[in-house]
Amino acid sequence: MSKKDKVSKSTEEKEIYKPLNPGAFYGWPMGAWFTLFFVVPILIILLYSFLQVNADYKIQFSKGLSLKAYKYMFSKRNGILFLRTVYITLVSTAITILIALPCGYAMARSKNQTTWLILIIVPFLTSSLIRIYAWKTILGESGLVNQMGLFFYKLFHHGATEGFTPGKFIYTQGAIILVNIYLYLPYAILPIFTAVDRFDFSLLEASRDLGCSKPQSMIKILLPGIKSGLTSAIIFTLIPIFGTYTVPDLVGDKDSMMLGQFIYQKAKQRDYPVASAFSMLITIISMIGIIIMLNNNRKEAALKNGGKK
Repeated sequence: MSKKDKVSKSTEEKEIYKPLNPGAFYGWPMGAWFTLFFVVPILIILLYSFLQVNADYKIQFSKGLSLKAYKYMFSKRNGILFLRTVYITLVSTAITILIALPCGYAMARSKNQTTWLILIIVPFLTSSLIRIYAWKTILGESGLVNQMGLFFYKLFHHGATEGFTPGKFIYTQGAIILVNIYLYLPYAILPIFTAVDRFDFSLLEASRDLGCSKPQSMIKILLPGIKSGLTSAIIFTLIPIFGTYTVPDLVGDKDSMMLGQFIYQKAKQRDYPVASAFSMLITIISMIGIIIMLNNNRKEAALKNGGKK
């Protein structure tokens, strides 16, 4: 069969298949779901962020649109709130990733991967509220940490308890960071584990043959090789912590308030424009993070396909 006949046959097959293939029709259910439960709510929140309320916090549609909520959002007082949220988020994320890296690496190199995965997933079977309250018990004034401190105090003071002052571990920024690390560590370990598991470890051996030490080969070869998993781990940790409400509300105090708490308080007061404006801020940051993750995954896939997108 000549090349011309092959092309003609291929064209005929496509013409026959085309009526039988609905194509984009398969995307309509997902598109409708995405529009109804993602696009429409965001548009509603965006609209509310430009509305105004009266003294009784009732929406005044007749007054039209306003930037009042956004002006309030960028006030000095709220700037401190934003910086505090960023600080707690970055510290929690950094420590979480530093713990997740060796854990994910050890899991990927272990012969008992299934066992480790089960142990990582088991906490998800319990409500996060129960786990937070467990930490409140541990860090409380009469909790496990202070009880251990009392035990060692008595040990070094011949059983005397006078002079022992319980430490304040609960209702602090440190407590928020600690509980955030505990809650979101699995979200960081799993993508790193997946990336390390797919990594070609012969590259590390080659780098050592070329004179790299083990730390150098880890930094220069392994970390760039698991970039997509590392990026996913950072985003899966950073975005939820940035908008979290339950953790700072249960283990923090008024001096450690975060954006999620502030949005809840404003919504509870029915100050929906301000709550919506802050919600849009978190939404935009979340979308930027997702775009970065998808872009990194696309670039990695293109490199694996020989540069073809």
